[in-house]
Amino acid sequence: MSETCANPLLLGWIKEWLDQARERNSKGAIVYKKAYDSMKACPLVFQHPSEAQQLNGLGPKLCDRLTEKLKEHCEENGLPMPEHPQKSRSKRKSDEGGTTETQPAKKPRKTKAKPYVPTLRSGPYAIILALSTLAENASQGMTKSQLIETAQPHCETSFTAPSDSSKFHTAWASMKTLLQKELVYDHGRPLKRYALTEEGWEVAKRIKAAAPSDPSQRTISFRAESTQPAASSTIPDRAPSSAVPQAVRQESIGYETLPENPQLPHAIDTAFDGMVTPIVIPPNSFTVQLVLDVREVRSSRDRDYLANELSKKGVTPEVRALELGDVMWVAKFHDPTFLSQYGEEGDEIMLDWIVERKRLDDLIGSMKDGRFHEQKFRLRRSGIKNVIYLIEEFTFSQDPTVTSKYDEMVASAIASTQVVNGYFVKRTKNLDDSIRYLARMTCLLRKMYGAASREAPPSHTLALIPSRQLSSSESYLETLERFRAEKPSTTFAVTFSTFSALTSKSDVLTLRDVFLKMLMCIRGVTGEKALEIQRRWPTPQAFVQAFEALGVKDRENLVSDQMQTLVTRKKIAKVLSKKIAEVWGEDG
Repeated sequence: MSETCANPLLLGWIKEWLDQARERNSKGAIVYKKAYDSMKACPLVFQHPSEAQQLNGLGPKLCDRLTEKLKEHCEENGLPMPEHPQKSRSKRKSDEGGTTETQPAKKPRKTKAKPYVPTLRSGPYAIILALSTLAENASQGMTKSQLIETAQPHCETSFTAPSDSSKFHTAWASMKTLLQKELVYDHGRPLKRYALTEEGWEVAKRIKAAAPSDPSQRTISFRAESTQPAASSTIPDRAPSSAVPQAVRQESIGYETLPENPQLPHAIDTAFDGMVTPIVIPPNSFTVQLVLDVREVRSSRDRDYLANELSKKGVTPEVRALELGDVMWVAKFHDPTFLSQYGEEGDEIMLDWIVERKRLDDLIGSMKDGRFHEQKFRLRRSGIKNVIYLIEEFTFSQDPTVTSKYDEMVASAIASTQVVNGYFVKRTKNLDDSIRYLARMTCLLRKMYGAASREAPPSHTLALIPSRQLSSSESYLETLERFRAEKPSTTFAVTFSTFSALTSKSDVLTLRDVFLKMLMCIRGVTGEKALEIQRRWPTPQAFVQAFEALGVKDRENLVSDQMQTLVTRKKIAKVLSKKIAEVWGEDG
């Protein structure tokens, strides 16, 4: 993508407002950041700011503000103001009609824009009221399930089911309108949260002022019909916490087994002094589903080959864009609303298996440009226990010298992947051989989790780690490690949407992630070496300060001296230590 923006003026003004919002610590900074990123990435040149409404994050209000800014700019520099696209179209239609008589232009009626007030007991009305139960300076926001729970008493239509069988939209569809109008903003990972913008709070106050006698407003609380304080839980409190066995409260790892056909949600107590409580899933409540990345194709002209061939073998895959890996498996519930009863989104849970498919030429290319190590690093951070590298044979040269050189490179990469990373490597003859392998793997997993036959007992149990109990990818990895040590035959996993958020490349990176990526830019610093450096110096600032505290000569051996007791693959030699010091230990 080009570094130059197609609309530098508009981008500059958005950046100016973004900086101002950040200085004031305003919630509007999130809105402006989304608009800034969209405008920066857009390759289209806009003749008028109103055309920018097609971009994500730029609603009518922000485009009107950009229009006013453009007017000021044109007046200051003696430039003509571009015509609004609608006026241009009207003018063209008039010209095409062949009208020769000149009619005096009608003066536009000056009408003051009415402030937005949503219809009583509509979707937007209920959402805004629900979000206004939070403190105006609150930073957390509400998850989708919390918001629906709180908003539903104030809406005449359902947030979870269409009004009739001929329609597909629920009241939740109005959230898109509120985001476009910049009355609500979303943030957070892995679980998205929603909150009111400054303009949204103004609308909420207008609603309350316009209908103070609305009886539904007297029942607004963080959880509808709850007698407990709002901060006591983060999920719908539909059953008393005493339903959780006392033994669960006393154990280091607690379990809740869900009934196969629950009539009411089973209580899950989240106030366990920070303890994560997994939920055991009944084996006959789901099926094992293969998920194929949308980019996994035979060729640009034959994009459906993999999906079609898998279907012929009795394995119909779901095809979608994956954040990590090329193939994975999920537990897909027979009841699409099963997870929503427990405050989770979607109807799929990740299984502990993921495939990275590489043709030989692609494998060699990824080793040359660094993608190979970056992918392995991300796979490790994903928490998936069983990583499979599926390598397909491919003849890329007739020259025996070249072939020999690449054979050595591939053999070294495979050995490293197996020994150092602990990943399983499967080599196949061609694409058809890979398809057969994926079909066999799917059948195997269905037997393992008891989803293929109701008679055969499963050899593996599936347990869900609630998304609301995770604060970051680091806590997720620590939680997995602890649970797996306690229960080796149980697969501990998160929902598919949470896993996608945790492994997203485009999501907001933590300082730790950025630090690790910076370290890995130095040739020779692998993911494991970077992690060991980060354990000793948690932040870039701490690392730089450690160098500054030493003399120039001592800096060269700082890292190697600190890590000399580690095993071979984590140990940093003096040559690499000197190279790191040249990058991080330079004065000025």
